[in-house]
Amino acid sequence: MGTTQGEIVAATLAVLDEHGLDGVTMRAVAARLGVQHNTVRWHASSKGRLLELASDELLVHCLDEPLPEAFPDRLKELSRRCRAALLSHRDAARMVAGVFAAEPRTLRYADTVIATLLAAGHSPRTAAWTHWSIFYLTLGLTQEQQAAQETAPALLPDQVPASTYPALAAVLPYVGPDSFDQRFEFALDLIIAGLPRAEGPVGHGPSFASTGGPDGDGCDVESGPGGTGFVAAVIASGRSARQRG
Repeated sequence: MGTTQGEIVAATLAVLDEHGLDGVTMRAVAARLGVQHNTVRWHASSKGRLLELASDELLVHCLDEPLPEAFPDRLKELSRRCRAALLSHRDAARMVAGVFAAEPRTLRYADTVIATLLAAGHSPRTAAWTHWSIFYLTLGLTQEQQAAQETAPALLPDQVPASTYPALAAVLPYVGPDSFDQRFEFALDLIIAGLPRAEGPVGHGPSFASTGGPDGDGCDVESGPGGTGFVAAVIASGRSARQRG
């Protein structure tokens, strides 16, 4: 029986854990499985494709039941699971930041988060951009956290003396390597608390909940920041579907 794509992805994540992102190559994955390089290439045509598949695999358990039904508990739990998934493998956040994974698990996760925000009465624009904001918060903080596990903290007391940087010195106790969980929860709460203002002035546009479909702001989603991310993946998937249709 031949090597499966699932085995290729599992081996990729194992190499990632052992050697870090820079050590993930097609040949390293093939060597771990004891197969020829072409066997890996059959399932993933390039290293980039290999990393896309591995990034998608990270989210395998993010939607497992039970999930809270009420907002914002459901949004918080989904966000925490995404962060835990990124933390579960060495350099995973840096890996995800470098790919565009429009894959099934990625899309289902994005769809679930955005649906949670839409069901809470937020417009399509707010739902999409809130998801984007939380994901990049998660991605950035996790990259910092994973880097701190291998190197010294970014700032040391002797680098920010109070005589020169009084404000930085005053807050230094709150940005150390032991505060990542608290910083994540703080920022997540800030985003959620700001949602009522994110919709703009009254009458700016009907919400998804009141119309049963996207409002006039829906087009703004595509004009938002692109690049890596689950919202961008959803947009790309939608364009592909329209083209096929």
